[in-house]
Amino acid sequence: MDDQMNAEAPVFAIAIAAELAGMHPQTLRQYDRLGLVSPTRTAGQSRRYSMRNVLQLREVARLGTEGVSLEGIRRILGLENQVAELEARVRELETALADELLNRPGRRVFAAGESGDVVSLRAGTRTQRNTQVVVWRPIARD
Repeated sequence: MDDQMNAEAPVFAIAIAAELAGMHPQTLRQYDRLGLVSPTRTAGQSRRYSMRNVLQLREVARLGTEGVSLEGIRRILGLENQVAELEARVRELETALADELLNRPGRRVFAAGESGDVVSLRAGTRTQRNTQVVVWRPIARD
């Protein structure tokens, strides 16, 4: 099991979530009806809020004090949720791509050339080592 709590885990009852968000439970019910912050439901249909939901509720309160309408807040939260989903998808695709590249036969290997340029090598080959000796003597200053 993870040492850290999953931010998406629906663990807070409405009273606790309201306290954490600094709101009245009825306000949370209203926001749920409006689709601003929608908690998970248990089998008995009680609301369970995640830490992410609580942070969204705090964001709703902050935006409201700045004069943003509830419709504006709904759109902002929707866009933030969409960005979070897209970021998760990008991470998933990056991982899949990295796995594919590592497992692909004949994968490409790169090394740095003498002048710092990138040199492509075939898998299983090594770069030639530079065996030149360079002697450095500091200039004597009077």
